[in-house]
Amino acid sequence: MTASPLQQRCEFVFFFDVARGNPNGDPDMGNMPRIDPETNRGLVTDVCLKRKIRNYVDLARAGQEGYEIYVREKAVLNKQHARAYSAEGLKSEKGRLPKKEDEARAVTGWMCRTFFDIRSFGAVMSTEVNCGQVRGPVQIAFAQSEEPIQPIPVSITRMAVTTEAEAEKQHGDNRTMGDKAVVPYGLYRTHGFISAHLASKTGFTEADLTTLCEALVNMFDHDRSAARGEMATRKLILFRHAGALGNAPAHKLFELVTCHRTTGAEHPARRFSDYEIRFDPAAVPDGVTAEVLV
Repeated sequence: MTASPLQQRCEFVFFFDVARGNPNGDPDMGNMPRIDPETNRGLVTDVCLKRKIRNYVDLARAGQEGYEIYVREKAVLNKQHARAYSAEGLKSEKGRLPKKEDEARAVTGWMCRTFFDIRSFGAVMSTEVNCGQVRGPVQIAFAQSEEPIQPIPVSITRMAVTTEAEAEKQHGDNRTMGDKAVVPYGLYRTHGFISAHLASKTGFTEADLTTLCEALVNMFDHDRSAARGEMATRKLILFRHAGALGNAPAHKLFELVTCHRTTGAEHPARRFSDYEIRFDPAAVPDGVTAEVLV
């Protein structure tokens, strides 16, 4: 990939919703939807959102040079690292980067050029086959629901058992009980940050930014499951600064995007039309442009 790195600092505001599903279960809490215990607002981790971005890019850019995915299901990371040494004609020493600085940069650079998620999110690759560490230009905060959520536990039944011993114990009834939890409805908001300075180090380009935004818009349509109910992207606003340092504080830009109930707060929200997202492009400060992508 020979395109120039991204030259402008960017931020984005991202809204998505879930209906009758679990957007991000907590394995330490029986896979219940994550919540802030002090406010009961729902949470979705940055790791969850990055996983969906990775999956979309892996699907939409399959076979394209520079768009492989490093952190993927069943990946053996040291094997990926070994590819970098092989491509650069180098031999790895257990747990060590090459002693020559240019050779160390070469293996790390190969990983950045090859894997979209390293170029975007960074990676710690200082394992037995050491390819160094990369701090990614794209960072995503935890998403939080606009209002408190109330997860509902649901009992489920499978009309089958796993073993003959279970069947004998049930005298042929062959039922397996289970449970899951769903959020009736939740509108979630998160913020993202893209550093032009870190982009220059990993090689994150304008084309990569386009791919990232495409993934945010479309990723839920390719991530369906019974557990997640119905999820959809509802709003994506990208703020682009004139230069690498930026022309306004990120929090000031985020404050320009507000969310309000269209129905009385005494009634629980059950659909996206119960909310209105407001944004006035005329309020964007000088040196910053805004793109409403959804």
